[in-house]
Amino acid sequence: MTPDHVDKLFTYHAPTEEQKVHYEAVRAAAKDFATVLLAHTPQSADQTAAIRLLRSCVHTANGSIALRGQF
Repeated sequence: MTPDHVDKLFTYHAPTEEQKVHYEAVRAAAKDFATVLLAHTPQSADQTAAIRLLRSCVHTANGSIALRGQF
């Protein structure tokens, strides 16, 4: 990891119109899966953890989109 990498990781990357489509698709798929998790798992700490991990997954995927796969 270089200072340039850190700079790119912690800089706002305004989305292009194409990227917006990808962000929306990832969020929609995650929302659908979250709905499945709520419908088919008992309310519990594990269910909450699953939703949190899914949220983390979306954030990581968004980073991939924002950084255009550079990292």
